Amino acid sequence: MSAQDQALAARLARLSPGWRSDLIFPAFDGVVAERGEALVVRTPSNPHYYWGNFMLYERAPRAGELAAWVAAFEHEVHGVQPSSRHIALGLDGVASFELPDEPAAQGFECHAATVLTMRREQLTPQPEAPRLDGARIGSLEPRGYAAAVELQCLCSEADGEGFEPALFRDFRERQMARYAAMNRAGRGDWFGVFAPGDRLLAECGLFTDATGRIGRFQHVDTHPDWRRRGLCRALMHAVARHGFERLGVDELVIVADPDDVAIGLYESLGFRRGATTWQLQRRAPVDMTSR
Repeated sequence: MSAQDQALAARLARLSPGWRSDLIFPAFDGVVAERGEALVVRTPSNPHYYWGNFMLYERAPRAGELAAWVAAFEHEVHGVQPSSRHIALGLDGVASFELPDEPAAQGFECHAATVLTMRREQLTPQPEAPRLDGARIGSLEPRGYAAAVELQCLCSEADGEGFEPALFRDFRERQMARYAAMNRAGRGDWFGVFAPGDRLLAECGLFTDATGRIGRFQHVDTHPDWRRRGLCRALMHAVARHGFERLGVDELVIVADPDDVAIGLYESLGFRRGATTWQLQRRAPVDMTSR
């Protein structure tokens, strides 16, 4: 390992669990590089993915500094991938953060994310089976990934996320292609709850870092018509067991909106809250017009 690679590895090891596990995915098939005090993260295969194409800082921007950060993003990300029209800036190691007037006036949004972790001994007993006769939990065959994209697009629209539909579908298709490649490399799998006839009702992914010791949940969704029936809890419990028993991970990580009721579900499984991560983003013009 070169001195440059060693320095990058040491820097990644200092990151909080949320960001460290986020970088599992661009480290697999994208770009993670140091640029002064920032990390540049790019996913060339999915340029519309905000949090696959961003810059990560270990502090919040100081007064008057945002313009330089935006210019750096435009050079390092947009300059290489012109179709990445958004701006995305991650903040690590920041105890609390409120969006100052300067970025708010420039159209930035600030999002907090609660990081939850679980070790094997924290996993609670198996929940009752979902309240649906004949439901089963299993992994998706590659041909089933198209059904996952359909469910993801349906949930995004139902939850009012406001993304341009065609671009969001393209983004999710590219994401599922990445997960399929990671599956082929032995780095994880995609799972679902299936009704009789193999209709997909709930889904999530679980993938590991290069060491196989950390597992990160991805994109937990339940069909809007089937929520609050125990499907998601049963699915996540089964997938957590798979992570500990089949993949041999030491720790599972999931990240959630701190105001989302799903956090209570995650805690009921044994996850414990940790640090908060902060994201500053300015949507791409096409996404802003759809809101």
